[in-house]
Amino acid sequence: MVHTKILIRFLPLFLLAGLTLAQDQPPYDENADAHQQVTAAIAEASKGQKNVVLVFGANWCGDCRALNAQMHKEELAALIAANYEVVKIDVGRFTKNKDIAAKYHVPLAHGIPTLAVLDPGGNVLYAMDQGQFSNARSMSYESIRDFFVKWEPKK
Repeated sequence: MVHTKILIRFLPLFLLAGLTLAQDQPPYDENADAHQQVTAAIAEASKGQKNVVLVFGANWCGDCRALNAQMHKEELAALIAANYEVVKIDVGRFTKNKDIAAKYHVPLAHGIPTLAVLDPGGNVLYAMDQGQFSNARSMSYESIRDFFVKWEPKK
């Protein structure tokens, strides 16, 4: 009985700690095969008439983590899940996956995170070419949401 009372009393703290740990997970899989992930995302997008968003960034990048946090807020996460296949592409210290960035017309030299939006067939609809999200820490949630609303597929 005493253990149950203790558990009930501290359960909210345990749940909050778990949520915090989940949010602290690195957004980019540094060991992922980005080429394979992009191919798989395009295949999935074509089935569901979704667009593909490629998010180029790195785990050490504070702005990349800020964008990731915004993308996981409930309203935006639902919008993204309904309209996009997302591929987070690790660029390391600007030494990895440069060929993918070049293929989709994303100049990494302007900063990260940076995004490209593809149609369900894998064709580029939009590529950030001026580091538009490289200051994600200071961007409003609304401006990030507006980007995803603007590029959602026309159904």
